Amino acid sequence: MELSTKDCLKKAILDSQEKIRDYETHSKNIQDEEVSNCFKKFAEQEGEQAAQLQELLNKCE
Repeated sequence: MELSTKDCLKKAILDSQEKIRDYETHSKNIQDEEVSNCFKKFAEQEGEQAAQLQELLNKCE
């Protein structure tokens, strides 16, 4: 089964949201400040990507 563009964008957004939650959880649970900050940065970057994906999805609708 082939996914439409909208379906691919929706899946990518959901995947990004899950990664954001994971990165944020890791950043709060890890005692090593350098690693914690790295996970915080990853969450922010993933959030930016999710926002771009959402913009693309909004254009499709």
